[in-house]
Amino acid sequence: MSTVTATRTLTTDSSRPRRAPRKLFASPVAGALRIVLFLMYAVPLLWIVLTSLKSPSDVIGSQSSLLFRPTIDAYVAALSNAGLFTAMQQSFVIAAGTTLLTLAIAIPAGYGLARVNSAVTTIILGALIVFQMLPQTANVIPLFQIFGQWGLLDTNLGLIIADTALLTPFAVLLMRPFFRAVPVALEEAAMLDGASSIRVFRSVMLPLARNGIATTGTLVFLLAWGEFLYAVNFFLSPVNYPLSALLAAQVSAFGINWPGLMALAVITSVPILILFFFTYRLLREGLTLGAVK
Repeated sequence: MSTVTATRTLTTDSSRPRRAPRKLFASPVAGALRIVLFLMYAVPLLWIVLTSLKSPSDVIGSQSSLLFRPTIDAYVAALSNAGLFTAMQQSFVIAAGTTLLTLAIAIPAGYGLARVNSAVTTIILGALIVFQMLPQTANVIPLFQIFGQWGLLDTNLGLIIADTALLTPFAVLLMRPFFRAVPVALEEAAMLDGASSIRVFRSVMLPLARNGIATTGTLVFLLAWGEFLYAVNFFLSPVNYPLSALLAAQVSAFGINWPGLMALAVITSVPILILFFFTYRLLREGLTLGAVK
């Protein structure tokens, strides 16, 4: 008895020093990676904020980026522009419409791809991945011609359709793991109780996949809010510009209004930061669940 205990103690004690070097080696590497990633994201954001607080002469001048007299003139000019609030409303309408339409397609598509295992499913999944790899610029001219024939240019509906086509493959691929995480036995039990397939989907699957739906919807909304290429090309009138196209309007043939551009960038990011702040925990849990399951 004592021999076994001593052997276990010696084995445990001898195994501890082997784990320690691995932890000591991994910790500095992980810390260094965190610092590098933090700087990659923090430095550009800091530069944007500092530039928005400069005057045009400070931006063009040769003085240090950190030695200047801060001013909020760029923010005052941006907020006094009536087009800013119109653009913000446009961005919200487009992002919300894109989110609703994308979820209406991605939820049943993701459920079907999660429950049907066949060669056709594999082909469809491969096609969705290929669609995601296609450059967005390849679709601009064909969509511009189609929307011109259908009268959808310079309309919110046209941009919602274009953004939905762009983001649907991403949403379907993201929703599929959440439905696969739900046991099939729950559906079979509901069907044994007399529930139809539609009722099983509505009453069983949707409530259990609500975290995935919320996660996918939030990500689609964020991507649609910042979409730039379609917004610039499909809106012909500056009056209808969303925020992303309004940012591009700060660049003209006569120069770039750097303080105004950066101030608009900060103002545009505020709603996104607020949404991310309230949904961070949901996004983290949802993406982790979808990745693990």
